[in-house]
Amino acid sequence: MGRPKSSRYCRQPLLNNLSASIALSFIASGFAVIFTLIDPVPQGLWASCHVFGLMSFGHGVCTAILTLTAAACAKTTPELYYMSLILTVASIFSTGFFMVRGGLWLTNRLPVTEQKQ
Repeated sequence: MGRPKSSRYCRQPLLNNLSASIALSFIASGFAVIFTLIDPVPQGLWASCHVFGLMSFGHGVCTAILTLTAAACAKTTPELYYMSLILTVASIFSTGFFMVRGGLWLTNRLPVTEQKQ
């Protein structure tokens, strides 16, 4: 599958991207386990979780770009292409969810100014 002369060859590195997605999934699972075991979560762990979130967002952007530029791979490696498409859609939904959640968090953190009448 990785050889250029094969009929099942995709020019985009979708297989490498899928491997990175699997690795990031294992790391996310590790964060979930750690956060359930540690009650007062240290600041360093929160910071590493946020850095991981930014890395995951960057990977989602890369996945979307690779998927959009790999239309020919839908014919040569359809399973890989459609898995990449599913990961792109999941990344878009995840980004939207965390943008809404972050917006709600900001509205709760900002001080409310009272107007005197």
